[in-house]
Amino acid sequence: MTDKLTALLNRLKGRQRDLILEAAQVDALPAHSTIRQIAELENAIAAVEAVADEEAARKRRG
Repeated sequence: MTDKLTALLNRLKGRQRDLILEAAQVDALPAHSTIRQIAELENAIAAVEAVADEEAARKRRG
């Protein structure tokens, strides 16, 4: 994985983690907007991981 992809992945995961930990502090369901942000971050994380996998496969092939 390239340094830039790794850095992006770390930022996305960090923000998602922060949102989850903030939501856990409240004794109620998280706001819909918070849930949506967490889900959107999960999609972005999956997309970055997919690109990283593609790049790694491309490098292995030559």
